[in-house]
Amino acid sequence: MAKDTAVYTHGHHESVLRSHRWRTAANSAAYLVPELRPGMDVLDIGCGPGTITADLAALVAPGTVTAVDAAAEVLEQAREVAAERGLDNVRFAVADVHALDFPDDSFDVVHAHQVLQHVGDPVRALREMRRVCRPGGVVAARDSDYGAFTWFPEVPGLDDWQELYHRVARASGGEPDAGRRLFSWARAAGFTDITATATAWCFSTPEERAWWSGLWADRTTASSYAELAVAGGHASAAELTAASEAWREWGRQDDAWFLVPHGEVICRV
Repeated sequence: MAKDTAVYTHGHHESVLRSHRWRTAANSAAYLVPELRPGMDVLDIGCGPGTITADLAALVAPGTVTAVDAAAEVLEQAREVAAERGLDNVRFAVADVHALDFPDDSFDVVHAHQVLQHVGDPVRALREMRRVCRPGGVVAARDSDYGAFTWFPEVPGLDDWQELYHRVARASGGEPDAGRRLFSWARAAGFTDITATATAWCFSTPEERAWWSGLWADRTTASSYAELAVAGGHASAAELTAASEAWREWGRQDDAWFLVPHGEVICRV
């Protein structure tokens, strides 16, 4: 596998997009929001179904947001979200973060949420993000850190799921513990003015537990992740079913609590 090549572990199954559509600038890009101003040009890399993109577009209007993703099919959903919100300052394109088809110094802000954990060469990706960012602008990235996921009660099957996810993601060419590495990757990419922070998602209400456990239970047996796990010899279908049931068992607990930590970097160009 070429170093700059990786397989997107999750794919775009409904259970994956169920999670992605929940994301907003408030819950997934709050560290970046203070940097945004009306009139800015933003590049949103790995935009997925476009809910964060739309929030960014509203914040920088009349500036523009260019939303890119490696998967053309998910861009259709992002277009629909922008249209539903009446946004006319968003444009869309298929793109590879390792080789962006934009001139140098094209954007004031270059943003990537949950992207660098899935690419083959995150340092090269950050260098490309820096190349297309204007002097005085910012490159921003946020990624979760699977090794730091914490939950209660300690359902044993979730430990097995966590270990399996690491194996499948790394076999696909990614790094699931990206959050803790963002600062190091940014330094390796040549940035010197870096603000590194961390925030988290926390799921604890009955509604949050049902939603989070349900989407992961479904993702574990029905998404591209499940296909990669079986095809790569990492797990049998029966083992995936057991992991899925562990998610549902956790979600049934009245005192269940789940923490998803994220690393973040603001890199000034």
